[in-house]
Amino acid sequence: MKQIRYFFEALFVNILFLAFRLMPLDMASACGGWIGCNVGPRLAVSRKALDNLRRALPGRTDEEYSIILAGMYDNLGRVIAEYPHLEKIARTRVDIINRDLIARPLAEGKTIVLVSGHLANWETAATTALFQMNLPLKVVYRAPNNPWVADLLDRARSFNGRISTIPKSKTGMRALLESLKKGDHIGILIDQKYNEGIPASFFGQPAMTSPAFVHLAQKFKCPLIAARVERLKGAHFRITAFEPATLYNADGTPRAVADVIEDTHRVFESWIRERPEQWLWLHRRWMSEADITAHT
Repeated sequence: MKQIRYFFEALFVNILFLAFRLMPLDMASACGGWIGCNVGPRLAVSRKALDNLRRALPGRTDEEYSIILAGMYDNLGRVIAEYPHLEKIARTRVDIINRDLIARPLAEGKTIVLVSGHLANWETAATTALFQMNLPLKVVYRAPNNPWVADLLDRARSFNGRISTIPKSKTGMRALLESLKKGDHIGILIDQKYNEGIPASFFGQPAMTSPAFVHLAQKFKCPLIAARVERLKGAHFRITAFEPATLYNADGTPRAVADVIEDTHRVFESWIRERPEQWLWLHRRWMSEADITAHT
């Protein structure tokens, strides 16, 4: 039964993908946003998004939460519609702020660990690095459960292997280590729940977070750079690079991994508070009572 459902899901996604490919970029983005706004809030998963909003941003009215939710679905619909147009977006629709923070370590021959989150069109970070800075990234991702949909998205974002994808898993961790040993640059979205990770405060509540990005940056002495993606208007974007994270104490010893993660979370929180409709609130990000009990 699951395979049948996956087949029809993949068929529907492929038809949408083809339709969006045939449209001009701005039309595709607007159409995706319209579909997201009109379909998304009716889905059962919206209850999880609203619960997350109330946990992270308490004290707002139901109307304010509904506006954020509608904006999130508009953004998500646009992200899906923009997949066939990622190269054009990266080449012509993205401004990079603080480009030198990335260019400088590259010129010094350093390997970079770039971290971001599911903000605006998060896929534009890796594609812009490739097409504007000639910086090929190996991107860590969590594949959709549907293998046919996963394959479609992987082909859309990989550009014939110029952007490689590494699954978020123990096998993927080994692949990351091998990649960094070879001097490959890494891109990681760090805002999803990772059950094998460590509890770190996110919006004041414990959230299971993978420590891999800190471990790797410290082990290989790589600059750990956070990049914020913002949707400005329609299919136009801004990517802002931030100063590398502080990975070592004054005496040269590595900082506690949990402290580096929480520093990064504070930065992400500020981004999300400023543009909450551009973050993907659908993830089961925070620990449940059972999770907390298991870690005490």
